[in-house]
Formats: sequence, C-alpha cells, structure tokens
Amino acid sequence: MKKRLAVLLCVVMMLTLVVGCGGNSSNNEDVIKLGYLGAKTGSVANYGIPAEKGMKLAIEELNENGGVLGKELVGIYEDNKGENSDVAIIVDKYISRDKVAALVGDPCTGLTKVAADLAQKNEIVIFSPGATGDGVVEIGDYVFRNTLLDIFAVPAVVEWMIEEKGWGNMAVITTLDIGYSTDLTPVFKKAIDEKGAKIVFEDTINSGETDFTAQVTKLKNAKADVLVFTGYYTEAALFMNEVKKQNLDIVLVGGDGLYGQDLAKLGQNAVEERVIFYCGFSSDQPSPETAEFLEKYRAKFNEDPDMFSAQYYDAVMILAKAMEDAGSADPKVFRNELAKLKDYPGVSGNTTFREDREPIKSPVCLITIKDGEFTLLEQIDVK
Repeated sequence: MKKRLAVLLCVVMMLTLVVGCGGNSSNNEDVIKLGYLGAKTGSVANYGIPAEKGMKLAIEELNENGGVLGKELVGIYEDNKGENSDVAIIVDKYISRDKVAALVGDPCTGLTKVAADLAQKNEIVIFSPGATGDGVVEIGDYVFRNTLLDIFAVPAVVEWMIEEKGWGNMAVITTLDIGYSTDLTPVFKKAIDEKGAKIVFEDTINSGETDFTAQVTKLKNAKADVLVFTGYYTEAALFMNEVKKQNLDIVLVGGDGLYGQDLAKLGQNAVEERVIFYCGFSSDQPSPETAEFLEKYRAKFNEDPDMFSAQYYDAVMILAKAMEDAGSADPKVFRNELAKLKDYPGVSGNTTFREDREPIKSPVCLITIKDGEFTLLEQIDVK
C-alpha cells in the first residue's frame, strides 16, 4: 500500500509539473496572446494611447473573422509609462506568465531596444510599429519593425527643404536626454552635409524644460532659414511659443517624434503652419485600405487615427498573416514567414522586409498643423 501511495503521489506531482509548465507559447493554449508595449500615461502617452486603439481594432476584426489559426486572438495591455524599468518588468511578465506569441511595440526606439533584448534572449518575436532609430533589428533575428526609418526619410526631407523651400542655412536643436533625438540629429547632420546645405547654429535642450528664452535668443541671432528640431512634441510646442514671443520668423522641421496631439494643444497658433514633420502615414488622400481603416476607426473611437494607431493595426495584421502562413503561433516557426513579407498593402503604406528585417516604406508624408489639426502638406518619394 505504501509503495502504491508513493507511486500515485509521484504521478500527481508529475502531472502538476506538466500543467504548471506546459505551453511556453500561446500556440499550446486555446487562445493566441499578443503583448502590447506602450505608454498610456506619462510623457509619451500621446504615442501609446492611439497605438493601443489601433491594436485593439485589428484584434477585434480578426476575431470577428474567425481569429488566427481558428483560435481567439487576445491582447494584453500593460502601461509602461515610457520608462525603461517598467518596460523590462512588463516584458518579463508577458513572456514568463502570459506566454505571449509576440510583443507589439514600443513606439519609441530606446524602449524598444530594452524590450527587444529580452525578447531575443527568450526567442519571442517583437514587432515595433514606431522605433525609427539605429540599432534595433541588429539586436537579433526575432526583432522586426514596420515604420518609416529615419535613414531613408531624412535625406528625402532635407532635399525637399533645400530644393523646394530654398532653406540652405539650417539650425539644429537636440534634446540631450532623449535617445530618439540624439540618434536623429546625426542623421540630419549627415544629410545636410551631403546635400550641400550648411548648419549655421547648434544648441541643446533637455526634456521637461519650459523656458527656452536663451536658446531662442541665440537662434534669432544666427540668421538661420529653418530650424531642425529632433526632439519630441511637448518641448517643440513650448519652443515655438517662445519663437513667437520673440517675433522670430522661422519654421520648425522634425521627425515623427513630433506626432503628438499636445503639439497643437500646447503650441496653438505658434505652431499653425509653422511646424512640419515627416512620417509614414496620413489620413489625407487615403488608399482603399486606408480609407476602410479610417471609416472603422472613426466609427469605433469617434476620432481620427494617427501614425501609431495605423502602424500598430498593420503590425497585428502582419503578425496574424505570418502565423497563418506558417500554420503555427510558435515564434520559432512563424518568424521565418514574417521575414518573407513583400509588398504588404497596409493602412500605413506598403511594407517589404529586407534581408535584415528592416522595412522599406514609401512615400514620406510631410505633415503640418492647420486649424489645430494635422494636415498633409506634401508627399515625397524615398529615393
């Protein structure tokens, strides 16, 4: 009897271990899980909030059409607050406890790198719909992104600035404590030099600053034709408020880090048609795919989508396609199909992955602010 009880106890313990450890990916469960990465509070919430909406819309549509591989797709939405430490904790939770098949995010390059390092080590696909800086996909072969890259967009934008606007003398302002800005500035400087323009003034700021009197005073004396601002929307808006206060007639040009609703709210008439930024998405002049997305998004959220909502939507759809094509939600399997993506007609433009998993996207959308709304100024091709 004692021997039988001992054997029975061993069997029970083994079954417990199997249940507790079974399924290192959501492919072994009744659902397939995706982990959202983004900030819903904090300084970069303007990126994360619309991103979450785009992801939710895509998941809802997929489930209405039978899910993925016949399974329900489930999104898990933690708030990383735009902090590296929070991102690391959330990614660990998604991988070890939630058993996600993939991570979707982050919108920011620095945060994506933190998450990607953990994802790569655990062989989990991470798909960033926003990271534009260098050194992202180089982390490993489980790392993907579908955003317009600075290295392709900036030369086209600088050429437009010189040839179309006649801005040959440029000022550059960098936000020192933001990796996005310190990565973007050298890309702009290289393009300015190669295209034959001149940098007549450089200065720096820090995130959270509110008084830009000194910087604008120096900028005013520099006689620049245009200001290249590589930071985020909050500081850009406050900077342009000071520009207006000092009666300086200059346009601010930057990257998609300026794509936040607070740019118009904080800057008001100081940024009206005085700020131009590039990105890979515009709700103006939509393709058939984009027009359908706009209709669904507006009906669900009673607002217009932005670049991040469109790219998160596309990221989920592309991941679902890769899983279906591979016949598996195991990252070790479907990442190979994901890497083969060619000419995907997304709502944020066509996407093709190069051999290094970097996305090729065109055209570049130049966005300005008119009557408090983001408005397409012009589209230029990536050459």
